[in-house]
Amino acid sequence: MTARARVRAPELVGKGGWLNTGENQLTLADLRGRIVIVDFWTFCCVNCLHVLDELRELEEKHRDTVVIVGVHSPKFVHEAEHQAVVDAVERYEVHHPVLDDPELTTWKQYAVRAWPTLVVIDPEGYIVAQHAGEGHAHALETLVTELEAEHAGKGTLRRGAGPYVAPEPVATDLRFPGKAVVLPGGGFLVSDSTRHALVELAPDGETVVRRFGDGERGMMDGGPDEARFSEPQGLALLADGSVVVADTVNHALRRVDLADGKVTTIAGTGRQWWQGSPTSGRALEVALSSPWDVAWFAGRVWIAMAGVHQLWTYDPETGTVGVAAGTTNEGLVDGPAAEAWFAQPSGLAAAGERLWIADSESSAVRYVERASDATGGFVVRTAVGTGLFDFGHRDGAAEQALLQHPLGVTALPDGSVAISDTYNNALRRFDPATGEVTTLATDLREPSDAVLVGGDVVVVESARHRLTRLRLPEEAVRVESAAHRTQRPATEVAAGPFRLEVVFTAPAGQKRDERYGPSTRLLVSSTPPDLLAEGAGKGTDLGRDLVLNPEIAEGVLHVSAMAASCDDDPENEYPACHVHQQDWGVPVLLTAGGTGRLALVLAGMDE
Repeated sequence: MTARARVRAPELVGKGGWLNTGENQLTLADLRGRIVIVDFWTFCCVNCLHVLDELRELEEKHRDTVVIVGVHSPKFVHEAEHQAVVDAVERYEVHHPVLDDPELTTWKQYAVRAWPTLVVIDPEGYIVAQHAGEGHAHALETLVTELEAEHAGKGTLRRGAGPYVAPEPVATDLRFPGKAVVLPGGGFLVSDSTRHALVELAPDGETVVRRFGDGERGMMDGGPDEARFSEPQGLALLADGSVVVADTVNHALRRVDLADGKVTTIAGTGRQWWQGSPTSGRALEVALSSPWDVAWFAGRVWIAMAGVHQLWTYDPETGTVGVAAGTTNEGLVDGPAAEAWFAQPSGLAAAGERLWIADSESSAVRYVERASDATGGFVVRTAVGTGLFDFGHRDGAAEQALLQHPLGVTALPDGSVAISDTYNNALRRFDPATGEVTTLATDLREPSDAVLVGGDVVVVESARHRLTRLRLPEEAVRVESAAHRTQRPATEVAAGPFRLEVVFTAPAGQKRDERYGPSTRLLVSSTPPDLLAEGAGKGTDLGRDLVLNPEIAEGVLHVSAMAASCDDDPENEYPACHVHQQDWGVPVLLTAGGTGRLALVLAGMDE
């Protein structure tokens, strides 16, 4: 730990106001005497969703001393809409106060640079720790225990019920449904994500036939009334009549036998995959990471592994899984499958020789197909989309068209693709024959998937908690164009030599894990690529000298860092080890008086 002067925590301010407080407006003074963990998050970000899940156990164990406060800091335009934040808080079962900060006021006051970031405030109102990324649950548990003892001894710890006030439950048959599949009898199976269940609906799309899962968050196999899921999403109907389920927060694949309703786990360990873990092997022995959708393609079940920006496959015949495409680096890079980069792939649709992909964080539609050479491998190509920070609602030629965080793709009979353009509240269409993107329908609410039934398309309107049937029009409806870029304050930097440093201090009671070589990894790239004249690529040092191209006025530095630490106890033969990782996209503006150094905090503590 690094000793520093004690810093008072800035006030928590957000134009959108407070959620989960019974309409009470909280201040840090109201929380004095409690240990406060401020979670800067945004609901598009799968890493933020991982952190929400990591915090659940700590939140329950220390409920009389710890108050977790979520500060919602949007990336996409849609995420700045207050109702969208209200929906997300319910959708992801956030059981603590949340400040809606659409203008990033508190984000700027705390000098946050990445989603997610956690800041710990002690009972006297001072900042004592900051962590970027996920994987910090152990460090937080250790720190909270230390703070409880210290401030109980000083008399500055105040125990009692926290400020969280649960909203009134709403009775609907579906609650934030995720994906759907058409069943052989013409009905639908829908992932009822927030209720941790699957719902079978009659062909009318409204009448409930039966449910799979008891509605409680968990991971349990068995019959339809005893099985448990955790925020299930994607569904794929197999030839034998069973359905494969992407059980997202359980980091697993489940199989539902439609004949008897029995649920069985077929892949995943129930734990999240981390860097260094196996990437292939027996399906029940290999960890997965937030599988968001599944589809049958090229003789296997393909998995949109949103949590690690990859595509994996599951082979039912051999009972094995393995990486099929992607490097775990987040971004939009085409090419051979093993070298491609994805950004939170969340929707899949097989159509002939192509597997279409909704690559949500890059607001892109991409596809996988066989390579034209003799290798027999796959290549990844982009149909629509330009990168992590460009999005909007614009029709026209694919190279100019814009989407906003699409979650679903659906193959249409004419070879085109319907796009569930989630944050634009629209259904879009890409036609490979013409290279054009058009709009099929607007005024939907967060469409996350769509399926074909005859000449109709049935859309999963997630934020309206229903399926909506639409007639596919012969001509697309044009809408007024809108283009956006992520609105975060740019860092003014100087052209030429530039020093990048990622600050990592092993949490208390831990040391860097260097048993098998370097414990750290750093990957640096930029948008546009020409921004970096020197210094792009990967290495093991957390500091790097770069050269910024003076001919580029502005851009984004993409930084991905990982560090491993283990418990520092020489008496423990098998110490617990932890991985800390984070991706940053730092907007930069090249100016004459700009800084020549950028420091990013992966993990650090004050004493």
